[in-house]
Amino acid sequence: MELDTTKTAVAFLAIVGVGVAVLLTRPVGMTTETVLMMVAPSMIVFGLLALAIGVKHGEYRATH
Repeated sequence: MELDTTKTAVAFLAIVGVGVAVLLTRPVGMTTETVLMMVAPSMIVFGLLALAIGVKHGEYRATH
């Protein structure tokens, strides 16, 4: 499967969205404000860092 920016963004948002939705619907002891103000931003930041590292690793593997 060929990945481009649009497919990558949709997959990224779907993963983060599912994670946030599960945390909001399950009784895990966190309030909605905690999930939306602390957990969701940290999921996004970590996801972007992991995506950047993965893209760079893929570029390295493609050229060597």
